[in-house]
Amino acid sequence: MQENGLLPDNFVVPNVLKACGALEWIGIGKGVHGYVVKLGCSGCVFVASSLVDMYGKCGVVEDARKVFDGMPERNVVTWNSVIVGYVQNGLNDEAIKVFYEMREAGVEPTHVTVSSLLSASANLCALQVGKHGHALAVVCGLELNTNLGSSLINFYSKVGLIEDAEMVFSKMLEKDVVTWNLLISGYVQVGEVDKALNVCRLMRLENLSFDSVTLSTLMSAFADTRSLKFGKVGHCYCIRNNLESDVVVVSSIVDMYAKCEKIDCAKRVFNSSFIRDLVLWNTMLAAFAELGHSGEALKMFYQMQLESVPPNVISWNSLILGFLKNGQVNEAKDMFWQMQSLGVQPNLVTWTTLISGLAKSGFGFEAILTFQHMQEAGIKPNVVSIIGVLLACINMASLQNGRALHGHLIRHSLYTSIPIATSLVDMYAKCGNIDQAKRVFDMIEHKELPVYNAMISSYALHGQAVEALALYQGLKEEGVKPDNITFTNALYACSHAMMVNEGLELFFDMVSSHNINPSIEHYGCVVNLLSRCGNLDEAFRLIGTMPYKPDAQMLGSLLAACREHNK
Repeated sequence: MQENGLLPDNFVVPNVLKACGALEWIGIGKGVHGYVVKLGCSGCVFVASSLVDMYGKCGVVEDARKVFDGMPERNVVTWNSVIVGYVQNGLNDEAIKVFYEMREAGVEPTHVTVSSLLSASANLCALQVGKHGHALAVVCGLELNTNLGSSLINFYSKVGLIEDAEMVFSKMLEKDVVTWNLLISGYVQVGEVDKALNVCRLMRLENLSFDSVTLSTLMSAFADTRSLKFGKVGHCYCIRNNLESDVVVVSSIVDMYAKCEKIDCAKRVFNSSFIRDLVLWNTMLAAFAELGHSGEALKMFYQMQLESVPPNVISWNSLILGFLKNGQVNEAKDMFWQMQSLGVQPNLVTWTTLISGLAKSGFGFEAILTFQHMQEAGIKPNVVSIIGVLLACINMASLQNGRALHGHLIRHSLYTSIPIATSLVDMYAKCGNIDQAKRVFDMIEHKELPVYNAMISSYALHGQAVEALALYQGLKEEGVKPDNITFTNALYACSHAMMVNEGLELFFDMVSSHNINPSIEHYGCVVNLLSRCGNLDEAFRLIGTMPYKPDAQMLGSLLAACREHNK
C-alpha cells in the first residue's frame, strides 16, 4: 500500500494493529506505533485504543498503560481494552482498579466490561466485586447473552456459589457448548459429579455434542472420585467420536486410569496416542510418580528426550516426587541439583515437594535447611511447604525450630490459614508445650473441625481427658459436626484416663447421634479402655460383635490386661 504511494489512515492502522495483536507480533506492532506518532494521529481515540489492545495481547501491559495514560480522550472501547489486557495477563487486581476508575469517570460499562470484571473476580475469588458486577449488569440493562451468562456462571462456580450459577444458567435464553461446559465444570469443582452427569444428559437432549473440554472435565471428575466405571464409559465415547486425537482428552484419560490404579490401562492409552506432547508425557510421568514407580518414571523421563520432547520443570518435579514416594531420598536430591545444573530453575512445587518428602522420610534437619534455601532463592512458601517444615519439627521434637517458624509466620502474615494453625497446635503439643498449643488454638477466631481435632488430640496426648471431653462438647455447642477423627481422639483420651462411662457414652453417641460407623481404631480404643479397667469379659464380647478381625495392637492390650489382672 505504501509502495503505491498510499498512506494508511485512522481506519487502516487499527486493523493492522489488530492483526499484530492476534499474531502477537510485538516488533511490527511497535513499528506501527512509531509510524503513527510520525503521522501525528496517536491522539485519535480509535488508533490509541487499538494500540492499547495490541500491547495487551502481546503481553506488554506496561506499554499499554503508557498509551492509555497519555490519551487526551477515552471511550468505553479504550477502557475495555486496558481492562481486558490486565485480565489476559493475570493482573486481576489492576483490572478491577481500572474498572472502578472507569466508573468514577462516568463511563457506562458494556458486556465486555462486566465480563472482564467477572473474570478478574473469579480468578481472585473476589465475591463482593463479582456480585457488584452482576448487579451493575442488571441496573444497566445488559442483556443476558451467552458471553455475559458464561462469565457469571464461571464466577459463581469459582467462588463456590453453584446455586447462583444454576440460577443464571436457567435464565439464559441461548446457551452454547461453552456455557454448558462451565456449569459442568462448576459441579465438578464442588464435588457434585452426579449433577454434572445430569447436565451432560440434558446437553445431549438439546442435541449438543460433547467437545474436548466437556470430556476432559468429566474425566478429571472420574479421576478425582476414582469412578473407574464412568471413566471407561467416557473413554468409549471418546473412541466412538474420534476424540482420541485430542491430546487434552488423552491426557485426562491417562490421568483417570492412573488415579483409579489401572496404570497398565493408562500406559496402553499413552502408547496408542499418535501425538504425544509435553503435557501428555508429564501426565504419564506424574502417574508413575504418584505410585512411587520411580524406575518407570526415570525410563519415561529419558524416553521423552529421545523423542525430542525436552522436559520442563513439571517433568523434573514428577521425577523428584517419584523418588521420594519410593523412599529414594538421595536420588531425589541428586535430581534437584541436576535440574539446576541444566538451567531448569526449581519452582514453588519443586521446593515444596522436596521439603515435604524430606520431612516425611525423617530428614527433618535437611527439610528445614531446604526451606531456608527456598526463601533465599526468593520463593515465597505456601501452606504445604510450611506444614512440611512443621512436620519436620515434630519428627525432630525441635521446639526451638518450631517457635522460630511460628515467629516467621506471624511476621509475614501467614498465620491465619486454618491448616497452618492446625499444624502449629499439633507441633506445640507433640513437642511438649501444651500451654502454647492452647494459646494458638484460642487465638483462632473462626475455628473449623480440623483445629478442634488437633486440640482434642493434644489434650489426649498429654493425658488431659477432662479438657478433651469439654472441648468435644464445646465444638458441638458451636454447631461444628464431629467426624470419625474427633471420636478417635476423644476415645483415646478416655482410654488413657480410664474413664469407662464417659468412653462408652461417647462411643454410643458416635453411632446413634452422628451415624458414624465405628472403625477398627474406634473399637481398639474401647477395647483398650475396658481392658485397662479390668472389664475383660466386656472387651471380649465387643471384639466378638465388631465387623473386623482384631489387630495386633488390640490383642496386645488384651494380653497386657490379662497379665495385669491375673486372668
